[in-house]
Amino acid sequence: MNTEINYQNNPLHGVSLKTMLTEIVNHYGYDLLFAYLNIQCFKNNPSIDASVKFLKKTDWAREKVEGFYLYKFKSLPRASDEQFELPPRDRIVPPDQQPGEPAQLSMEDAERLREKRARKAAEHDAGKARRPSAPSRRPARDSNAPASSDTDPWAKWRK
Repeated sequence: MNTEINYQNNPLHGVSLKTMLTEIVNHYGYDLLFAYLNIQCFKNNPSIDASVKFLKKTDWAREKVEGFYLYKFKSLPRASDEQFELPPRDRIVPPDQQPGEPAQLSMEDAERLREKRARKAAEHDAGKARRPSAPSRRPARDSNAPASSDTDPWAKWRK
């Protein structure tokens, strides 16, 4: 199948989580990984085995590390919007895009990135506060209805 050939062009194809993590830790170190990714397993008593265990159980964190591996460590161009919606391991990398040298990263760059993310989060939260709240999806309760459903969450299933 032609898709399989494209998947083989993905630098994550056939690379175990432990191998990938070992490569990026050896190159960048735990401090820089924590600074860029803000994942606690890289700060609190970091080790390859403990990080792999955490990342295997936590999809969002694993995808964050895999994205870092593709776009910082392997220096691939940003994925198309369509591909970016997929988890990193499922993305098809065009054949003309080949991995490059790891990006030069610094703690100063990580701090600027953290500040930018904090500003965006604050703007997002401020936008939420300005929007009118959505109407409640709970049906209005009849004031004459018995309150047992409020005190007993299983009441509606009992017959």
